[in-house]
Amino acid sequence: MRRVSAICNGTVIDHIPSGRAVQVMRMLHIDGSQSNPISLVMNVPSGKVGRKDVLKIEDRELSQEELDRLALVAPSASIAIIRNYGVAEKRKIELGDELIDIARCSFFNCITQSTNEPLPHKLRVISSEPLEIRCAYCGMSQSVDQIVESLV
Repeated sequence: MRRVSAICNGTVIDHIPSGRAVQVMRMLHIDGSQSNPISLVMNVPSGKVGRKDVLKIEDRELSQEELDRLALVAPSASIAIIRNYGVAEKRKIELGDELIDIARCSFFNCITQSTNEPLPHKLRVISSEPLEIRCAYCGMSQSVDQIVESLV
């Protein structure tokens, strides 16, 4: 049974962990005020992962920077670029070893919080399973929620 209609052009993000689609939308700066239609399906059955969320964004293709952000919240998601109602390309998301200028350190006393030090925001991925991320400068651990709130 089809729950959401096909899109002509845009991006489909499939296999988002159940309940994380709203975080994905925040990370991609999607708040519904844009002119392009957005379809969101949450907590639907999946043969691969049990339950999943799906997000369809019409007339927008995700950039590599957006894919890097997405890897924090939905590292196993699959991306399909749709053109003329067909899948033009599929992209994989990979969480790199470092996240540069993706999010800010949440520690109030970190050197990156200073306006006198124009340093790039660097977070290091210590472990992907379970996800552990630390600031490259002060070493403070960062939660996914903190990262979502501190996007650059």
